[in-house]
Amino acid sequence: MKKRRRRFILYTAALLAGLVLLVYSANKDMRFWPVINTAGFLNNEISDHIGGTFTTIADEQGNLLSMMSRNVYVGDELYTSEGKGYRVNKVTGGMAEAVFTGMDAQIVAYNDFFTAREVPVATNAEKKGNIAVYHSHTDESYVPSDGTEAIPFKGGIYQVGKAMVDKLQGSGISVNYDQTAHDPHDNNAYVRSRRTAANLMKDKPTAIFDVHRDGVPDPSYYRAEIDGKDVAKLRLVVGRENPRMEANMDFAKRMMAAANNAHPKVVKEIFVGKGDYNQDLSPTALLIEAGTHTNSKEQAEKGIALFTDAVPVALGISGSPAAAPTQPGKTTGAGGGWKAAGWILGITVALGLGFILLNSGSLSNARGNISGFAREITGLFPRRAARKPGMPDSEQDKEK
Repeated sequence: MKKRRRRFILYTAALLAGLVLLVYSANKDMRFWPVINTAGFLNNEISDHIGGTFTTIADEQGNLLSMMSRNVYVGDELYTSEGKGYRVNKVTGGMAEAVFTGMDAQIVAYNDFFTAREVPVATNAEKKGNIAVYHSHTDESYVPSDGTEAIPFKGGIYQVGKAMVDKLQGSGISVNYDQTAHDPHDNNAYVRSRRTAANLMKDKPTAIFDVHRDGVPDPSYYRAEIDGKDVAKLRLVVGRENPRMEANMDFAKRMMAAANNAHPKVVKEIFVGKGDYNQDLSPTALLIEAGTHTNSKEQAEKGIALFTDAVPVALGISGSPAAAPTQPGKTTGAGGGWKAAGWILGITVALGLGFILLNSGSLSNARGNISGFAREITGLFPRRAARKPGMPDSEQDKEK
């Protein structure tokens, strides 16, 4: 009976140790497992940014809210440049319905913050920054300029990324532009680009941008005249399957407000979608969609250049402060991973106790097994007698 109990206790200890190790490993990287963009792994799902395949989002009255070349899921969110918030509550084929959730206080606060200060366009960064830029979908192209929507391994998106890089460098900011290709264009591209993003993070960039274009067929959805220029507007995308989501959202809201203050309406909206997009690697990571495949590449270059004017301002690496009022109770750091780890640890303990109870047969036996477990663990660490001053180790060992 004692041998059986000892074996049971050792099995239980191994189970608990394994689960605790999982929690420890999770907090080292602020995550629990490789978090990747999960869209597309289920049946009948497509990769994002495939030209001509898109989802339309409307409110409960049928008014158009947005169009985007991606699958949309219940629980996804949309935020307009004014701060109107919507949450998707129904998806049928290529149509999604979203309900109005109210004005987002954080976006409103950022809009007021940048407007009140009349933040100038940054021309020369007073502090040296370090920005990282890369592309997960390296084939993405613009039909009017490139002749096709996709050029494997060398899409027109590279020129759009370079427009952003040139603008940043012109402001005196150091930029690490990684042009590694991650073809083919599928959802595993985010898995492949994770290595690129992780390598970029080794230099501890102030922010990291993954630059894309959308795939909705209507070019007028993004096209606009801003500051006398024919440009393609932008959308910012945040993944919601991410322990750093709150920090990424804060950065997206700050960037949208700063960019639209410098160049009105250059950022259409923020979309919060299913997936991670490797944004768990940094609290200041963003996915940018610069126009769509039916816009010209030159329009997308102009749009992202206008957006980039506000990057030094929003990050505080120009003469203007980056901070702005945040909502009470909201965190802009990476504490989400530790909060989740706390839940996992609590669940681990509960499961361990439940395992002991189920295998004990009764509450009294469970108490005995728990007590035996504690005695076995204590027995692994025998108590040492207090060391007497001046007595050699060999003499103290004799006394014990």
